[in-house]
Amino acid sequence: MKTRLKELRARDGLNQTELAKKARISRQTVSLIERNEYMPSLLIAIRIAKVFQEPIENVFIFSEEELS
Repeated sequence: MKTRLKELRARDGLNQTELAKKARISRQTVSLIERNEYMPSLLIAIRIAKVFQEPIENVFIFSEEELS
């Protein structure tokens, strides 16, 4: 899974702490997701997507192999 968190945070002028606060998760969780060391639950993924006002599939991108 790839994520666009860094790109979207830069677009919206958010640091990891600000995103974490808005999504009601820890800054460490944001960092782990950005480094592809943690796959968020559906609830966390939805919260993050809502912060950016983006569809979830525009924030988290899965390869075809992951979806098969």
